Amino acid sequence: MEHVNFRQMKDGTREEYLFLEHLEDEFNKGLVDRILQALRNLELGLSGYQVTRLEHSLQAAARAEADGADKDMIIGALLHDLGDELAPYNHSQLAASIIRPYVRAEVTWIVHHHGLFQKVYYAHHFGEDPNERDRYRDHPWYQSCVEFCERYDQAAFDPDYPTPSLEHFEPMLRSVFSRTPFDPAVIGEEHPLA
Repeated sequence: MEHVNFRQMKDGTREEYLFLEHLEDEFNKGLVDRILQALRNLELGLSGYQVTRLEHSLQAAARAEADGADKDMIIGALLHDLGDELAPYNHSQLAASIIRPYVRAEVTWIVHHHGLFQKVYYAHHFGEDPNERDRYRDHPWYQSCVEFCERYDQAAFDPDYPTPSLEHFEPMLRSVFSRTPFDPAVIGEEHPLA
C-alpha cells in the first residue's frame, strides 16, 4: 500500500490505519532531528539582542545545567523559545506543546507561562502591568516559574557567558525525546495550564 483509499477519516479501515500508524512511527523517529533544525533556525531569527535566539536558548540551558537542574528542566530551558519563529505572540504555549509528552508537568507549565512571567522585567515600559503573573500566585509551580525566568531566561543574553554548543545538549535531548510519550511515570500529576 502506498497510500490509503479513504477520503474521510470515518471511512478508513483497520488495515489503512495500521499502515498510517507505521508511517507515523517511522516519521516520528526523526523528531529530534527536526527539533535540532528548528533550534538552528533560531540563529536566523529575531535580531537586536547581543546574542542570537539560538545562543539565548543554549545559554538558558547552560545556566540550568550549571544550576544543577534535572534533564527535564534543562531541555525545557533549551526549547523554551522554540516557538518564536512560528508563534511570536504565543511562543511559550507552542514550546510547551512540543515538550509536554516527554517532560514532567511542572516543566511544561513553566515553559507555557514563561512569556507572561517575563513581563515583570519590561511590561512597565509599554504601560502594561508587570505583575500580571500574580494571577497565578497560588499555583503550586508559580515560584518555580519565577525562578526559571530569573535564573535561566532573563539572564541568558550575555555574549560573554561560557555557552556550550548545541551538540553538547543533543544526547540529553535524544534521551528525553526517546521516552514513551505521555508516560504518567514521567509527566506526573498535571495542573491546569491556564
